[in-house]
Amino acid sequence: MGAGHHHPADHDHAPGHDHGHVGHNGGHRHEHGHGHSHGHGHSHGHGHHHAVASHGVAFAIAVALNLGFVIIEVGAGVVSHSMALLADAGHNFSDVLALLLAWGASVLSTRPPSARFTWGLKGSSILAAMTNAAMLWVALGAILVETIRHLASPTPVAGGMVMAVAGAGIVVNGIGALLFAGGRSHDLNLRAAFQHLLADAAVSAGVVLAGLAVVLTGKAWIDPATSLVITAIIGVGSWGLLRDSVRLGLAAVPENIDESAVLDFLTNLPGVEAVHDLHIWPMSTTETALTAHLVMPGGFPGDAFLHTVVSEIQRHFAIGHTTIQVETAGDHPCVLAPDGVV
Repeated sequence: MGAGHHHPADHDHAPGHDHGHVGHNGGHRHEHGHGHSHGHGHSHGHGHHHAVASHGVAFAIAVALNLGFVIIEVGAGVVSHSMALLADAGHNFSDVLALLLAWGASVLSTRPPSARFTWGLKGSSILAAMTNAAMLWVALGAILVETIRHLASPTPVAGGMVMAVAGAGIVVNGIGALLFAGGRSHDLNLRAAFQHLLADAAVSAGVVLAGLAVVLTGKAWIDPATSLVITAIIGVGSWGLLRDSVRLGLAAVPENIDESAVLDFLTNLPGVEAVHDLHIWPMSTTETALTAHLVMPGGFPGDAFLHTVVSEIQRHFAIGHTTIQVETAGDHPCVLAPDGVV
């Protein structure tokens, strides 16, 4: 079944559950990776890679810590006339919103399918990522306007207060990062939260250095200049988030999957003459689905073949929800066969 074929996109992937059933429908046979069996027309077989146990407590603590710190940082920024502190506060507040959205999406994504939402609410994680990116860019615009205004007419800055508050930010963000450190290797959302909070700690360290520079030199322009640097760093990082979330929203092939390698794998299966209507898309930020039509004039190869294909796709490409349709009637060409037809 081509198991010996080498695939450049091979990944180790925890096996989910895959099931199958077979039938025929107008000369077509289908295999889905699903968990129940029907005696006609199609077979389902999908394995799911579920997220690790809920990190609700970690989310709650991280949100509370960051929200409390944002309030303190805004107050200190106003009192000390520090745009660097206010820029960091804006960034930290966006993190609070991001954590809340990620938390909500993680809860919604566990909801079972319904008659209206047949995929469940897995796509909520994609909506959360797009919303996070959009809100962050709005905040960046507001911070940038204020920063330019302060650069034009620098205000004396209380460097000591800036250093103290930013130093507390290192501690708060460091604790938040530790809360997600244990699960970052198993769950993409937890890894993103860990990396984001760790980056925030680094930004706070930069604000500490800016406060020190103000204390040592007495030059007030250093603070808004630091705010500009922070804004640029956040902008670069959030552009990647915006780009990736839009790609997910447009059902692009996930970056960790090589579509040509998947096509090569399916084309080289024994008995397969052609492959068409191949689609690979993200169901959420952590799960991927695939559908394809296999043209096999020699006849339907049987359930075992289909189950093996589903299992191999999951193992090699980390695609947990696969639907394969086998077409054996050459005198009835599939209307979805031409490239570009969807």
